[in-house]
Amino acid sequence: MAERSSYQQNIIKNYYKNKGAIGLQRLSELVTELYLAEGKKRTKIWEQVTAALEKLEVKPERIEHLKSKDNPELVAKLVEEIMAGQK
Repeated sequence: MAERSSYQQNIIKNYYKNKGAIGLQRLSELVTELYLAEGKKRTKIWEQVTAALEKLEVKPERIEHLKSKDNPELVAKLVEEIMAGQK
């Protein structure tokens, strides 16, 4: 494997340092898509939301609760809650 330059190492380090913020941004985008989606598309987006929540280490019980309610507004409130906790 080739050695990485210091520039590449900094990019990788910054990515992992900001991984939570990146995941939270992605989850925010998925909430918007969830508001607009219907049918099979909505099911697929819920799968992506679930994966994003797992990466953000949200408790499985809470994820299941959100999925059972099928309410994007609840997910949006969770995003706000997580953002408030990061400040």
